Amino acid sequence: MLDGKKTLFSGMQATGNITLGNYMGALKNWITLDEEYQCFYCVVDLHSITVRQDPAELRKRARTLLTLYIAAGLDPVKNCIYYQSHVSGHAELSWILNCFTYMGELNRMTQFKDKSAKHADNINAGLFTYPVLMAADILLFQSDVVPVGVDQKQHLEITRDIAERFNSIYGDVFTIPEPYIGKVGAKIMSLQDPTKKMSKSDENINASIYLMDDPDTIIRKFKRAVTDSDNQILYNDEKPGIKNLIDIYSVSTNKTIDEVVKEFDGVGYGDFKLAVGESVVSVLKPIQDKFAQLTKDKDYIDGIIKDNAEKANYFATKTLRKVQKKVGFPERVR
Repeated sequence: MLDGKKTLFSGMQATGNITLGNYMGALKNWITLDEEYQCFYCVVDLHSITVRQDPAELRKRARTLLTLYIAAGLDPVKNCIYYQSHVSGHAELSWILNCFTYMGELNRMTQFKDKSAKHADNINAGLFTYPVLMAADILLFQSDVVPVGVDQKQHLEITRDIAERFNSIYGDVFTIPEPYIGKVGAKIMSLQDPTKKMSKSDENINASIYLMDDPDTIIRKFKRAVTDSDNQILYNDEKPGIKNLIDIYSVSTNKTIDEVVKEFDGVGYGDFKLAVGESVVSVLKPIQDKFAQLTKDKDYIDGIIKDNAEKANYFATKTLRKVQKKVGFPERVR
């Protein structure tokens, strides 16, 4: 617990372009959490290299993501926004925790199976031990809570198991993290296959709205969104395409689902898609304008990167030194 507040940790991978789904499902809801929590938001670049990356592109995307965090409304003074690779404690703690994690636990991780299928030519050890690094990310800051989606639930469970195992041997070292239960972010689905989540890695460029898409592109993608032939705007599971568009419009306008359905009663799909697209343009334009402004101020962003890396390292080192002492590493001579 820092400054009388519980600690919250989360992060996003520095691969691909951040989507409307990432924003509405997570980032939008992070903005006010600093009132209740001491928040650490990581640009997850260590995890990113389990898949081959172009170095220059990875650096560019990492900076873009950090800048987008700020442009979207995260205060970089109240929140610690930093690069994972700038805090060596992530990797150091990960190695120690590897020695307290069982092969059987890692074998059960469904994400390893999914990623191995997608990257059959590069099934590396990092891909296998990915959940241990994620556990280190969380435990390094003695995180009380972690926002998790359904696809990350397994990783929080193994984090808790590792922490409890370590604590049972060495005493009360790690805080056992709980899932963050707060305002539920909207689950935004693909515009081309509304049975799947919108993804930044989708090969179909029309499936996802990216935060930096220009207005014409956004409108075009919504016009091409998959719906059905009923031409009725109803919110139910039998109409996943329309349901997804209603969710997006609801979040964009802060209207309830019932209000949206009533507003578009009798309206055709074409007009509805256009209205959804325009509502998203209105949400993203201030973020894009702020991003453009921040991008021009290199010294400001560099200062945030430096200051927040120092802050993250300070808290990470406190945990790491405690762990190193517990496992028996020699004390450092000052």
